[in-house]
Amino acid sequence: MAGGLLLSGAIAALLTTTIPAQHSSPVFTDPPPDKIVIDIATVNGSGCPQGTTAVAVSEDNTAFTVTYSDYLAQAGGTSDPTAFRKNCQLNLVVHVPQGFTYAIASADYRGFASLQQGASGTQRASYYFQGSSNTAYRSHPFNGPYNDNWQATDSTDWAQLVWAPCGVQRNFNINTELRVTAGTSAPGKVSFMTMDSTDGDISTVYHMAWKECPRS
Repeated sequence: MAGGLLLSGAIAALLTTTIPAQHSSPVFTDPPPDKIVIDIATVNGSGCPQGTTAVAVSEDNTAFTVTYSDYLAQAGGTSDPTAFRKNCQLNLVVHVPQGFTYAIASADYRGFASLQQGASGTQRASYYFQGSSNTAYRSHPFNGPYNDNWQATDSTDWAQLVWAPCGVQRNFNINTELRVTAGTSAPGKVSFMTMDSTDGDISTVYHMAWKECPRS
């Protein structure tokens, strides 16, 4: 994949929020045996119109994927003036087996970018558990000329993970944004950036870490 791999640090932003980790319980590398279920409570944004977003949990409870089918930002040429920025806010209800808690250990992003010389694109994201007062954003630039798939991965050390609070239902919020700027690109030339897939092969993957809650 041509030199477009960019580190996505947005998950690291989640992992430095104010929700405390339960240091008194041991960390488990294996997920709980009972199946987890993730429901979309709300979905809003120009990058995820109704019916264009799906969430699926892996069979082994180690990850969940978010698939978009209409997430595209573009600028230049005859593009709609409002099309340069697309965003999506997902509010997820994560049903966790009793006695366990989870954290987001890493995330993989994929898409396609076609950026003219002089144009640029930006991926922006934030993550937080319901009730968290601090939300940090990270922006990741792509510069033209660029015409290829893009993939970005971020991993976090165990010591930095922030765990969902035990015994309390706290929804998990994912906010993403794509932004394209025509910049100094030639007039009439269109640049675009996608985080979508019409065939379901391209998804954002969130890898989950698990551990047991302290016994009461």
